[in-house]
Amino acid sequence: MTRTPTIPNLSPRTGRFVLLLLLVALFACVPCLSAQAALLLEEPYGAFGHLNPTGHAALYLEHVCADDPTHLRLCHPDEPGIVLSRYKDMAGYDWVAIPLIPYLYAVERPDQVPLRADALTVSALRDRYREAHLGELGDMLHPGGFFHGGWKELTGASYNRRIYAFRFNTTRQQDARLIAALNAGSNQSHFSLLFNNCADFDRFVLNNYFPGQFRRAVFPDLWMTTPKYVTHRLLLLSKKHPEMCLEILEIPQIPGSRSNSHLNHGIAESLLKSGYVLPIVVLNPYVAGGLLADYLVEGRYHIVPRHPILLDSENLAPLTDQSLTDSALTPSTIATDNPVDSSNGMNGAANSEDTGSEPLLPKPVAIESGTNHE
Repeated sequence: MTRTPTIPNLSPRTGRFVLLLLLVALFACVPCLSAQAALLLEEPYGAFGHLNPTGHAALYLEHVCADDPTHLRLCHPDEPGIVLSRYKDMAGYDWVAIPLIPYLYAVERPDQVPLRADALTVSALRDRYREAHLGELGDMLHPGGFFHGGWKELTGASYNRRIYAFRFNTTRQQDARLIAALNAGSNQSHFSLLFNNCADFDRFVLNNYFPGQFRRAVFPDLWMTTPKYVTHRLLLLSKKHPEMCLEILEIPQIPGSRSNSHLNHGIAESLLKSGYVLPIVVLNPYVAGGLLADYLVEGRYHIVPRHPILLDSENLAPLTDQSLTDSALTPSTIATDNPVDSSNGMNGAANSEDTGSEPLLPKPVAIESGTNHE
C-alpha cells in the first residue's frame, strides 16, 4: 500500500515567510539586465595634480548619445554612449558630451589606439579629433593651461591618467528624463574650483538617479565636493542596494606621454599629505589638529579594491556591453523616446546645487529619504 504525500498545513505567518524566501531567491538569480552608467574617477596627474591631488570625475552613460557635444538623445543600437564632463573654458559651456572611445583615446575606433604614444602623437590625435568633431563648439575653445583644463581634457584622457569606472544600473526612463533636463537647461558655465566643480556636476546627475543621496559634507571636505567623496557615497549606496549591481573597473593609463598618475585624495587628506598643513600648524595648531582628527575619523576610506577588473581599448565590454539590453532598443522605441526637438541643440546645462524641487527622475531602487551622512 503506497502512501499519498501530503502538503503540511502552514500558518499564514509561516506561509508569508516561505513566499518571501522564494521571492528573494528568485531575484537573487536574476542577472543585471538594466541599462548602465559609470562614475569615472580620474587620477590627478602632472604638476597641478601634485598641488591639487583631488583629480577629476566624469560620468559615462551607456544609453545616452549626442547629436553634437551639447545636445543629448537616447542611443541607437550599437552606439557606445557618451561621457559627460565639466571643465573650465569650454567655450562658455557648463558641460560637454564626448563619445566614450574619443574621450579615452582621441580616436574613433578601438583598433586605432596606440599601445604607446609620445606627447607629439597625443597632440596630433587630439587636433585631428577636434577638427573633425568639435567645430560645433566654435573658435573660442581654450586648449587648457597649468591651473585648469581646456578642450584637450575632453579627448584622450587615458594618455594623462588612470581611470576607475564605478559601473551601476540605470533605466531607460531615467536616462530619458536626464536628457530632457540637460537639453532644457541653460548650458552656461559658472565653474568654480571650490563650489561648482566637476564633482558638483556629477553630484547633480547622480541625484537625478538617486534623489537626495549626494550632498556636500562638512567632514571630511569642508563643504566642498571632491571626486573621491562622491565615489565614496556611491559605494555606500551600492552596499545598501545590491540591485544596483555596482562593479569597479580599471582603465589603465597609456604610457609614453606622461609620468604615471597618482591616487585621488580628499580635502583634509590633501592638506595633510601634500605638506600644506605645515604653515597651518605654525599659524594655528588647533586648526591643524582639527584637520588631522577630521582625516582620521572621516577621511580614511578606501574606494579602489586591490584587484579591479582590468580593461583596455580592445576590451571595454564590461563597461559598454549592451548585449543584455539592446534587445529592448528597437527603432520604434528610439523614435518614441527621442521626439523631434525644435531647439537649436546648444543648450542644456544644469546647476549643480540642490534646488529642493521634486526629483527629475524616478528612483531605480527603494532608497530611504533623509540625510545621507554616515
